Amino acid sequence: MLSAEAVKQAALASGADIVGIGSMDRFEGAPLQNDPRYIYPEAKSVIGLGFRIHRGLLRGIEEGTFFAGYPSMGYANINDVYAPIALREVGDVLEDAGHEAVLYQNTAIRMGCGVGEPVREGYPKPDVFLHFRIAAYICGMGEIGWSKVFLTPRFGPRQRFAFIFTDAELEPDPMMQPGTICDRCMACVGECPANAISPDRSVSCTIAGQDIEWGELDEQRCAAVYQVGTPEYSPFMPEHVAEYVDTLTSEPRGQNRSEMLSYGGGAFSFAKNEVPYSSKAWESWHHPSAIGGARGCMRACMIHLEEQGKLGNTFDKPFRIRKPWKLDRA
Repeated sequence: MLSAEAVKQAALASGADIVGIGSMDRFEGAPLQNDPRYIYPEAKSVIGLGFRIHRGLLRGIEEGTFFAGYPSMGYANINDVYAPIALREVGDVLEDAGHEAVLYQNTAIRMGCGVGEPVREGYPKPDVFLHFRIAAYICGMGEIGWSKVFLTPRFGPRQRFAFIFTDAELEPDPMMQPGTICDRCMACVGECPANAISPDRSVSCTIAGQDIEWGELDEQRCAAVYQVGTPEYSPFMPEHVAEYVDTLTSEPRGQNRSEMLSYGGGAFSFAKNEVPYSSKAWESWHHPSAIGGARGCMRACMIHLEEQGKLGNTFDKPFRIRKPWKLDRA
């Protein structure tokens, strides 16, 4: 009989930095379109694999001199190259033990979610979208911080995930008590250049009897600024894009936007078409350029958690060594 410990050792040997296991019944109450039990109704366990984003991949953005490292090696390489290999190897272990394994990578949603027609009455539309942060929480790997970024005890906000659904009945890990890592310091709110994270409005849900909460996020602002930055925090921004970003971020947080400023139709396509650096990122890596460098939700959060001594992955020197740069666009 395959044990949870054997699966975890196989995942670590395959290249995962952290591993967690949850029971599929913890997804009870999930929205139909986000319920992975419809992908594999006989699945008993979900296995979460976490892959570190090296702190050094944020260094070039922190210094303002090398922006390609984070989106290429800290984003595209993990999602499209490294994690799929680990998924496959762990899937082999499960199959060799007689268990089916559904491999779900981070970029599985590129073809669209909920865009098809249901094939059975009462079923969601294909493709079902797995909420990665909630799945990681179900696997006991950490908690969702106020910024909505997932935090783990080892790396804080610095990891990406991949998952496996299997009919192997594995011992689940306990879910983390909210507030174990995130202390609501609001550094993410104060440092977010898009001002996309609400300091006082939140979103909440209940997972397997546990109430969790994160700050209300303006996804339109986040999507645009994460990709192209703001006039103060992007050396690559054409003037007309600066006007677009200024318009977007000057509207009240969470407000419904015009088509030009909408999440799907505007922010992503606008970045691809109007910012040469972003266009090249999509062409080269099929991922956003991430010029904003997750300044608030990742860098500020990481700095705070490191200062608090909360993370297992420690360093000889602090991340922020010099005064942060900021462009004067006046």
